Amino acid sequence: MRLARTTVAVAAVAVLLIPATAHGAPAAGYVPGQTITAPVRDALAQLPVRAEDRTGYERTKFKHWIDADRDGCSTRNEVLLAEAVVAPDRTGTCTLTGGEWYSPYDDRYVSGPRGLDIDHLVPLAEAWDSGASTWSAKEREAYANDLGDDRALIAVSATSNRSKADQDPSTWLPPAVGYRCQYTADWIADKLRWGLSIDAAEQATLTAVLDGCPDVPLTVTLAR
Repeated sequence: MRLARTTVAVAAVAVLLIPATAHGAPAAGYVPGQTITAPVRDALAQLPVRAEDRTGYERTKFKHWIDADRDGCSTRNEVLLAEAVVAPDRTGTCTLTGGEWYSPYDDRYVSGPRGLDIDHLVPLAEAWDSGASTWSAKEREAYANDLGDDRALIAVSATSNRSKADQDPSTWLPPAVGYRCQYTADWIADKLRWGLSIDAAEQATLTAVLDGCPDVPLTVTLAR
């Protein structure tokens, strides 16, 4: 089951305020499954800033669209079912037809699943560049199929997703300007959840976008 999409969340247990640390490094002692919360600007400050390296990247190193719970629906279809504004028809094991979705990247509605892509908010190549190159194959599979935080995977129009490709916010932001605060907060949350770094250009853009956004609380459950 996917979690409700929100940048303002209150957790009843295991919520810690992220303490400030030197050089933007995450505080010591964090463990997978721990939930942390902080204003989004403070959360950004926790992301380590490092140069990126794509050496050795291949998309096949992130096994994706698995059926983790063996209910017949792949990760892709789980996202489609969760995010439909008009539910699609489901036949066979998990064949989806009809339905309607809202694509926030370009602020439009899309009819039928064929016009949609499931976007890895932080693209697989970007994840590799910023830390996933050192992960195990199982960790990369978990990242590529992350249904534990609904900010990680999002149904958007194929046109907008292919325009984004593997770019980070320094070179691509959603065409729907009104969605950029949400997108930036979600990007920071996803990187924090998976312990990924940012590069200097990415940091500058995220900071610039947040200058025009409310400093909302961001709550993240750490995946690693």
